[in-house]
Amino acid sequence: MATNVQVDRNNNESSANVIRRFTKRVQNAGIIPRMRGSRYFSRTKSRNVQRAARLKKLEKKTMYERLLKLGKVQERRGGRR
Repeated sequence: MATNVQVDRNNNESSANVIRRFTKRVQNAGIIPRMRGSRYFSRTKSRNVQRAARLKKLEKKTMYERLLKLGKVQERRGGRR
């Protein structure tokens, strides 16, 4: 998917200002994060691997809830800011 970003130079506008406007438009279009994301090839995980990961996460969640109920672990509060 190609995204074209074009900036035309206005009257009495310096080339530095044109470059700054162009970089702003590229950032707002989200081209750079998309290119960084597609920089390396990542395979899609198979259904069995996805299922195993979900089961493992669910098992960890139930274990945490059990330990919380028994009072062996404190409740997690908040997160990163």
